[in-house]
Amino acid sequence: MIELTEEQAQALEQQQVPLQLINPHTREVFVLIRKNVYDLTCSIVGGGKGKPWDDEADNDLIRKDA
Repeated sequence: MIELTEEQAQALEQQQVPLQLINPHTREVFVLIRKNVYDLTCSIVGGGKGKPWDDEADNDLIRKDA
């Protein structure tokens, strides 16, 4: 887990929409959402709390960098 700096926490509090983060090394963009929204999304998709889906055969859909 990464703890936000005070400046980052203030920026997050001012956001009206999910915050987008960029990895400066890969230029990959991430969307930051609250944990309760993530858990709700997981439960809707079918995998349950903290588990994005319930079909283990779909695990290869996640991009894994070596």
